[in-house]
Amino acid sequence: MKHLYTLLFLLFLTAGFSQQEKSRGDIEGFKLYPNPVTQGKVYIVTASNAPKNVHIYDVLGTPVLKTTILGTELNLTGLDAGVYLIQVYEKDRVATRKLIVK
Repeated sequence: MKHLYTLLFLLFLTAGFSQQEKSRGDIEGFKLYPNPVTQGKVYIVTASNAPKNVHIYDVLGTPVLKTTILGTELNLTGLDAGVYLIQVYEKDRVATRKLIVK
């Protein structure tokens, strides 16, 4: 009987996490260009073009930029050349991509 309760608990736990993943999936129509960035600007386009919270991390996971954009253009002139991780939050969705700055 103890094994049955453990199995049911794990089943409910798994179902709960799978529902969270569906509500927090990739942003519809997400486009990030140009990548690699050469002119200090990157454009982030989505299907709804709602305000976006943008977090950029270096390869060690240290936050280097956190900002909110209302349009599509993000200025990256303050970033050194290198490889970064960019997370874009729009409404209840998130998109994570590798970002290269030259």
